[in-house]
Amino acid sequence: MRHDKLNAIELRSEGKSYKAISSLLGIPKSTLSGWFGAEDWSKEIKERLIKAENEVSKVHMQDLNKVRGENLRQQYRLARDEARKEFENLKYNPIFIAGIMLYWGEGDKVNPNGVKLSNTDSEMIKLYVFFLMKICNIPIERIKAQVLIYPDLDDLECRTFWSDASKLPIENFTKTTVIEGRHKTKRLATGICLITVSSSYLKVKILEWINLLPGELMNRAYYENM
Repeated sequence: MRHDKLNAIELRSEGKSYKAISSLLGIPKSTLSGWFGAEDWSKEIKERLIKAENEVSKVHMQDLNKVRGENLRQQYRLARDEARKEFENLKYNPIFIAGIMLYWGEGDKVNPNGVKLSNTDSEMIKLYVFFLMKICNIPIERIKAQVLIYPDLDDLECRTFWSDASKLPIENFTKTTVIEGRHKTKRLATGICLITVSSSYLKVKILEWINLLPGELMNRAYYENM
Protein backbone atom coordinates (compact mmCIF):
# COMPACT_ATOMS: atom_id res chain seq x y z
CA MET A 1 0.00 0.00 0.00
CA ARG A 2 1.20 3.52 -0.79
CA HIS A 3 2.87 5.21 2.17
CA ASP A 4 0.85 8.39 1.65
CA LYS A 5 -2.37 6.36 1.67
CA LEU A 6 -1.44 4.85 5.02
CA ASN A 7 -0.89 8.37 6.37
CA ALA A 8 -4.20 9.47 4.87
CA ILE A 9 -6.03 6.53 6.49
CA GLU A 10 -4.52 7.42 9.85
CA LEU A 11 -5.57 11.08 9.55
CA ARG A 12 -9.04 10.16 8.32
CA SER A 13 -9.51 7.73 11.20
CA GLU A 14 -8.64 10.62 13.55
CA GLY A 15 -11.62 12.52 12.14
CA LYS A 16 -9.83 14.82 9.71
CA SER A 17 -11.72 16.22 6.69
CA TYR A 18 -10.60 15.68 3.09
CA LYS A 19 -9.59 19.33 2.99
CA ALA A 20 -7.39 19.01 6.07
CA ILE A 21 -5.77 15.79 4.81
CA SER A 22 -5.18 17.33 1.39
CA SER A 23 -3.53 20.35 3.00
CA LEU A 24 -1.29 18.19 5.21
CA LEU A 25 -0.28 15.54 2.67
CA GLY A 26 -0.76 17.25 -0.68
CA ILE A 27 -3.16 14.54 -1.89
CA PRO A 28 -6.02 15.81 -4.14
CA LYS A 29 -9.46 15.63 -2.54
CA SER A 30 -10.69 13.67 -5.57
CA THR A 31 -8.11 10.96 -4.76
CA LEU A 32 -9.17 10.88 -1.12
CA SER A 33 -12.80 10.57 -2.22
CA GLY A 34 -11.84 7.60 -4.39
CA TRP A 35 -10.06 5.94 -1.49
CA PHE A 36 -12.62 6.56 1.25
CA GLY A 37 -15.90 7.50 -0.42
CA ALA A 38 -17.35 3.98 -0.28
CA GLU A 39 -16.00 3.12 3.19
CA ASP A 40 -18.68 3.01 5.89
CA TRP A 41 -16.26 4.14 8.62
CA SER A 42 -15.28 7.17 6.54
CA LYS A 43 -18.94 7.99 5.85
CA GLU A 44 -19.57 8.04 9.60
CA ILE A 45 -16.71 10.51 10.04
CA LYS A 46 -18.14 12.69 7.28
CA GLU A 47 -21.53 12.69 9.01
CA ARG A 48 -19.91 13.72 12.30
CA LEU A 49 -18.00 16.54 10.59
CA ILE A 50 -21.17 17.82 8.90
CA LYS A 51 -23.09 17.62 12.19
CA ALA A 52 -20.35 19.58 13.97
CA GLU A 53 -20.37 22.26 11.26
CA ASN A 54 -24.16 22.48 11.47
CA GLU A 55 -23.97 23.04 15.22
CA VAL A 56 -21.53 25.89 14.67
CA SER A 57 -23.84 27.28 12.01
CA LYS A 58 -26.80 27.25 14.41
CA VAL A 59 -24.79 29.24 16.97
CA HIS A 60 -23.82 31.81 14.37
CA MET A 61 -27.28 32.09 12.81
CA GLN A 62 -28.20 35.30 14.53
CA ASP A 63 -29.94 38.56 13.79
CA LEU A 64 -27.22 40.97 12.70
CA ASN A 65 -29.48 44.00 12.45
CA LYS A 66 -28.29 45.24 15.86
CA VAL A 67 -24.60 44.82 15.05
CA ARG A 68 -22.78 47.87 13.74
CA GLY A 69 -19.46 48.96 12.26
CA GLU A 70 -16.46 46.64 12.34
CA ASN A 71 -18.41 43.99 14.26
CA LEU A 72 -20.90 43.79 11.40
CA ARG A 73 -18.12 43.46 8.82
CA GLN A 74 -16.52 40.75 10.95
CA GLN A 75 -19.77 38.82 11.12
CA TYR A 76 -20.22 39.08 7.36
CA ARG A 77 -16.69 37.75 6.82
CA LEU A 78 -17.44 34.92 9.23
CA ALA A 79 -20.65 34.10 7.36
CA ARG A 80 -18.86 34.02 3.99
CA ASP A 81 -16.04 31.87 5.39
CA GLU A 82 -18.56 29.46 6.90
CA ALA A 83 -20.49 29.31 3.63
CA ARG A 84 -17.34 28.43 1.68
CA LYS A 85 -16.43 25.66 4.13
CA GLU A 86 -19.95 24.21 4.10
CA PHE A 87 -20.09 24.42 0.32
CA GLU A 88 -17.52 21.63 0.00
CA ASN A 89 -19.84 19.24 1.84
CA LEU A 90 -23.06 20.50 0.28
CA LYS A 91 -22.23 21.02 -3.39
CA TYR A 92 -23.29 17.51 -4.43
CA ASN A 93 -26.50 17.57 -2.38
CA PRO A 94 -29.53 17.86 -4.73
CA ILE A 95 -31.65 19.68 -2.11
CA PHE A 96 -28.86 22.24 -1.62
CA ILE A 97 -28.52 22.77 -5.38
CA ALA A 98 -32.30 23.08 -5.82
CA GLY A 99 -32.65 25.53 -2.93
CA ILE A 100 -29.84 27.77 -4.13
CA MET A 101 -31.16 27.80 -7.70
CA LEU A 102 -34.65 28.65 -6.40
CA TYR A 103 -33.33 31.55 -4.37
CA TRP A 104 -31.12 32.74 -7.23
CA GLY A 105 -34.15 32.89 -9.50
CA GLU A 106 -36.96 33.89 -7.12
CA GLY A 107 -35.44 35.20 -3.88
CA ASP A 108 -34.77 38.75 -2.72
CA LYS A 109 -31.07 39.47 -3.24
CA VAL A 110 -31.15 43.21 -2.45
CA ASN A 111 -32.53 43.72 1.06
CA PRO A 112 -29.72 42.82 3.54
CA ASN A 113 -32.00 42.32 6.54
CA GLY A 114 -33.55 38.97 5.76
CA VAL A 115 -34.10 36.02 3.46
CA LYS A 116 -37.29 36.33 1.40
CA LEU A 117 -38.79 34.29 -1.41
CA SER A 118 -42.30 34.47 -2.85
CA ASN A 119 -44.12 32.41 -5.45
CA THR A 120 -47.50 31.11 -6.54
CA ASP A 121 -46.29 27.51 -7.04
CA SER A 122 -47.07 25.45 -3.95
CA GLU A 123 -44.54 22.71 -4.78
CA MET A 124 -41.81 25.32 -5.13
CA ILE A 125 -42.67 26.82 -1.75
CA LYS A 126 -42.74 23.36 -0.16
CA LEU A 127 -39.29 22.50 -1.56
CA TYR A 128 -37.86 25.85 -0.49
CA VAL A 129 -39.09 25.45 3.11
CA PHE A 130 -37.58 21.94 3.12
CA PHE A 131 -34.27 23.46 1.99
CA LEU A 132 -34.37 26.03 4.81
CA MET A 133 -34.98 23.37 7.43
CA LYS A 134 -32.77 20.52 6.21
CA ILE A 135 -29.86 22.38 4.62
CA CYS A 136 -29.81 25.73 6.44
CA ASN A 137 -30.86 24.22 9.79
CA ILE A 138 -33.50 26.89 10.42
CA PRO A 139 -35.93 25.87 13.19
CA ILE A 140 -39.49 25.76 11.93
CA GLU A 141 -40.61 28.46 14.38
CA ARG A 142 -38.20 30.93 12.75
CA ILE A 143 -39.67 30.45 9.27
CA LYS A 144 -42.46 32.98 8.79
CA ALA A 145 -44.99 33.12 5.99
CA GLN A 146 -47.37 35.70 4.58
CA VAL A 147 -50.09 35.42 1.97
CA LEU A 148 -50.88 38.13 -0.57
CA ILE A 149 -54.45 37.92 -1.90
CA TYR A 150 -57.00 39.81 -3.99
CA PRO A 151 -59.98 41.43 -2.21
CA ASP A 152 -62.56 38.72 -2.91
CA LEU A 153 -60.42 35.77 -1.79
CA ASP A 154 -60.98 34.24 1.63
CA ASP A 155 -58.08 35.00 3.95
CA LEU A 156 -58.37 31.89 6.15
CA GLU A 157 -58.86 29.55 3.19
CA CYS A 158 -55.73 30.88 1.50
CA ARG A 159 -53.63 30.73 4.65
CA THR A 160 -54.84 27.18 5.30
CA PHE A 161 -53.94 26.18 1.75
CA TRP A 162 -50.41 27.55 2.05
CA SER A 163 -49.98 26.11 5.54
CA ASP A 164 -50.82 22.65 4.19
CA ALA A 165 -48.65 23.14 1.11
CA SER A 166 -45.58 24.47 2.93
CA LYS A 167 -45.93 22.23 6.02
CA LEU A 168 -45.65 25.35 8.18
CA PRO A 169 -48.06 25.75 11.13
CA ILE A 170 -50.81 28.32 10.61
CA GLU A 171 -49.34 30.20 13.59
CA ASN A 172 -46.26 30.97 11.48
CA PHE A 173 -48.35 33.09 9.11
CA THR A 174 -48.37 36.84 9.70
CA LYS A 175 -51.15 39.24 8.72
CA THR A 176 -52.36 38.77 5.15
CA THR A 177 -51.79 41.56 2.63
CA VAL A 178 -54.62 42.42 0.25
CA ILE A 179 -53.53 43.31 -3.28
CA GLU A 180 -55.49 46.13 -4.94
CA GLY A 181 -54.66 45.25 -8.53
CA ARG A 182 -56.23 46.55 -11.73
CA HIS A 183 -56.92 43.15 -13.27
CA LYS A 184 -59.02 41.56 -10.56
CA THR A 185 -60.47 39.04 -13.02
CA LYS A 186 -56.99 37.54 -13.60
CA ARG A 187 -56.26 36.88 -9.94
CA LEU A 188 -54.82 33.70 -8.50
CA ALA A 189 -57.21 31.44 -6.61
CA THR A 190 -54.88 30.96 -3.61
CA GLY A 191 -52.80 34.14 -3.76
CA ILE A 192 -49.04 34.45 -3.40
CA CYS A 193 -46.99 32.97 -0.57
CA LEU A 194 -44.02 34.88 0.86
CA ILE A 195 -41.52 32.94 3.02
CA THR A 196 -39.22 34.96 5.30
CA VAL A 197 -36.34 34.21 7.67
CA SER A 198 -35.09 37.24 9.59
CA SER A 199 -31.36 36.55 9.46
CA SER A 200 -28.73 38.72 7.80
CA TYR A 201 -26.20 35.99 8.57
CA LEU A 202 -28.14 33.46 6.49
CA LYS A 203 -28.60 36.04 3.73
CA VAL A 204 -24.84 36.51 3.43
CA LYS A 205 -24.32 32.75 3.31
CA ILE A 206 -26.93 32.18 0.62
CA LEU A 207 -25.51 34.97 -1.55
CA GLU A 208 -22.05 33.44 -1.17
CA TRP A 209 -23.42 30.03 -2.19
CA ILE A 210 -25.04 31.65 -5.23
CA ASN A 211 -21.63 33.05 -6.18
CA LEU A 212 -19.93 29.67 -5.78
CA LEU A 213 -22.41 27.22 -7.30
CA PRO A 214 -22.56 28.23 -11.01
CA GLY A 215 -18.80 27.98 -11.52
CA GLU A 216 -18.71 24.63 -9.75
CA LEU A 217 -21.54 23.23 -11.87
CA MET A 218 -19.70 24.25 -15.05
CA ASN A 219 -16.43 22.70 -13.86
CA ARG A 220 -15.76 19.32 -15.46
CA ALA A 221 -13.97 18.07 -12.33
CA TYR A 222 -17.23 18.51 -10.40
CA TYR A 223 -18.80 15.62 -12.31
CA GLU A 224 -15.69 13.45 -12.17
CA ASN A 225 -15.70 13.68 -8.35
CA MET A 226 -19.40 12.86 -7.88
